[in-house]
Amino acid sequence: MVGRTELSVTIVGAGFGGIGAAIELRKHGITDVTILERATHLGGTWWHNTYPGCACDVPSHLYSYSFAQRKHWSRLCSPQQEILDYLQGVADDFDITGSVRTGTDVTACRWDDTTRRWTVESRDGRSWESDALIVATGQLHQPAYPRIDGIDDFAGHSFHSAQWDHDHKLAGRRVAVVGTGASAVQFVPAIAPEVGQLTVFQRTGNWFLPRKNHAYPGWLKTLFRTVPGVETFRRSFVYWYAEFLTLMIRHPRTWGRVGKAKSAIFMRIQLRDPEVRRKVWPDYTFGCKRVLFSSWFLKALQRDNVTLVDDAITRITPTGLLTADGVEHDVDTIIWGTGFKTTDFMFPMEITGVDGRSLRDAWADGPHAYLGMTVPDFPSLFVMYGPNTNTSGGSIIFYLEAQAAYIRQALELVRDRNVAALAVRPEIEADFDVATQARFGGTAWLRCDSWYRDDATGRNITNWPGYMREYADAVRVLDVEKFTLIALPEHDAATSTDIPA
Repeated sequence: MVGRTELSVTIVGAGFGGIGAAIELRKHGITDVTILERATHLGGTWWHNTYPGCACDVPSHLYSYSFAQRKHWSRLCSPQQEILDYLQGVADDFDITGSVRTGTDVTACRWDDTTRRWTVESRDGRSWESDALIVATGQLHQPAYPRIDGIDDFAGHSFHSAQWDHDHKLAGRRVAVVGTGASAVQFVPAIAPEVGQLTVFQRTGNWFLPRKNHAYPGWLKTLFRTVPGVETFRRSFVYWYAEFLTLMIRHPRTWGRVGKAKSAIFMRIQLRDPEVRRKVWPDYTFGCKRVLFSSWFLKALQRDNVTLVDDAITRITPTGLLTADGVEHDVDTIIWGTGFKTTDFMFPMEITGVDGRSLRDAWADGPHAYLGMTVPDFPSLFVMYGPNTNTSGGSIIFYLEAQAAYIRQALELVRDRNVAALAVRPEIEADFDVATQARFGGTAWLRCDSWYRDDATGRNITNWPGYMREYADAVRVLDVEKFTLIALPEHDAATSTDIPA
């Protein structure tokens, strides 16, 4: 059997996942790759999020492609612009930028049972056809707003932290920040010295670990740049530190106590104000929610012009926010630091597979996918940063690289076997989902409500339940026996089940 000479691939999303997948495919001879990006520039979350203090909380030595290491990071955890410059530079270096179609808002992806190809449609009426589809929209790209009465009644100015309004000057204003998650922890210390009065509304406190994140001194930059092996050692050290954090989350009664003790000591040192300490102190197991890294946020909450409110917001009024204790907090500006719709994945994009089956219907009881990437009845559809592939301790780029290599193996199989597509067998995906959910038992992840879990079912549908190295091992080699190969239309005499795996 002669393999196919060409294989076309459409990628939705030009963040780290989409760019990394395109590079991996190009390296191995799959060159007909088109990347569709809704924004005006590539960069994904690092293009959209530009709030003051925006940075990654994973050290840059690990939050970067293994094949495109840099020796000139400015600090341990790089700021937004530096990460964006890095990603755009890598795309240029590997000749990927020209394959990105920006300003393309994908609304639907449809599998055609007759042609056995995918059609991708954009809001402006354009469409693309390809043999395979990679959805690389990720988990953290759709801003979320709380369900609070009167949210549209506010007469002042409001915006989400992921859509920061840089034209709106905060100096001297009365500003409300709703939310104390990872984004707020970064921008609150940045804006606190500027505003007149800052009121921070907290739903639940967080466990914190230190991160001063000062710029590297010149001698250390020189060391990274000139001494062989230092950069490699630094990446390895950060990797194993991240794996240790996962160890603490997986074993809350033993190793988790170490993390809790370290966090508690740090927080008590930072929280000199006993009332702020009382409000901030978390009442759940260390690691159940995302552990936050900051040496500045807790200090900012104790500034003279900052007030922390832990009473629930019951309504938004034209002049401010009304809390459960009956107090109305008058403000000029509301900043929603309320995170993202983490469990919506690519929705509201419509994706339909075999026999017109909707992915939304397939995921009615919560998103699930084999190895977080493939779903039965959706041939040659691959989801990057999909269900159960988030990390609480490591670098998502590590996962994305592993996924890109796995997807490349799948598409090489399609090409070399001269078939139309491949689809994971339903029983394989179902067994994997059961096994994945079972691994959460006894871990910190199940000891509170968090954005990791589906509201309706309580299932953890975002996180990988183990270590980075375990996921890399699981996806290292594609097992052909776990897939069905689907014949090309011209080979209809042979049905899918006739094609040996």
